[in-house]
Amino acid sequence: MNEKMNLLLFSTSAIYGSGYLGYCGEEVKSFFAEGKEVIFIPYARPGGISHDEYTAIAAARFAELGIAVRGIHEFEHPARALEAAGGVFAGGGNTFVLLRQLYRFHLVEALRKYVGEGLPYMGSSAGSNIAGLSIGTSNDMPIVYPPAFEALELIPLNINPHYIDAPADSKHMGETRETRIREFHHFNPQPVLGLREGSWLLLSGGRLELGGPLKARLFRRGEEATEILPGEALNEYLP
Repeated sequence: MNEKMNLLLFSTSAIYGSGYLGYCGEEVKSFFAEGKEVIFIPYARPGGISHDEYTAIAAARFAELGIAVRGIHEFEHPARALEAAGGVFAGGGNTFVLLRQLYRFHLVEALRKYVGEGLPYMGSSAGSNIAGLSIGTSNDMPIVYPPAFEALELIPLNINPHYIDAPADSKHMGETRETRIREFHHFNPQPVLGLREGSWLLLSGGRLELGGPLKARLFRRGEEATEILPGEALNEYLP
C-alpha cells in the first residue's frame, strides 16, 4: 500500500450513548495536523438536511477538538478545495448519492491524486465505504445511479460498514450480512472487511491497522472468514 497515504475510516459517526464523533475524538484530533483547515464533504445526505446544516454539525464537533472545517460545497470549483487543505472528511449518509456527486464534480480523480500524495483522508460510514475498491458492499439502497460503482480505490478491499453478526437465537429468516457478502464474492474477487460499530481502520506508513475495542470480520473469496483483532495489521491478508 502507498506509504504516503494517511487514512482514518470509521464504521459509524456515532455509537449508542455518544454524540456525533463523540467516541473517537482523540483519534480524530491526533489524525489531523494542528492549525490546518479540514474540508468536509457533505454530499451523502440526500434530503432532510442541507449541505450547510450537515457541515455545521461536523464543524461544531471539530471546533471542540480545535480543528477548523469548511464545506467543499462552498467552493466554486470543489476539486480545487483540496489543493491547500490540511485534510478531508467525507461524512456518512447514502453511499450511492455520495459517489455520484464525487463523479459529478470530478472529485474521484482529485481525491485519488491528493490523498495518494499524503493529504489525510477521514471517512465515516459512506465516507469510509468509498475508500475501498467499489461500493458493491454498501448497506444503502441504490436510490440514485452513479456513473460507476468503482470508488476511490485507496485500499485493496471493500468495506462493509455497520457490520452486524446474526444473533444465535434469531428467528429472522432473511439473508444475513455474511450471506450477502458471500453473494458479492460470487461475482467479485476483492476481500471485504465487515467493520463493526465503534471500530475503525488506520492507514499510516503503509500499515493498515484495525482500531477500536472490537474485532472485524474479513471475508476472502473461497475461504473461511477471519476475525481481525484490535491493533492487528491487515496487510498480510490483502493482495
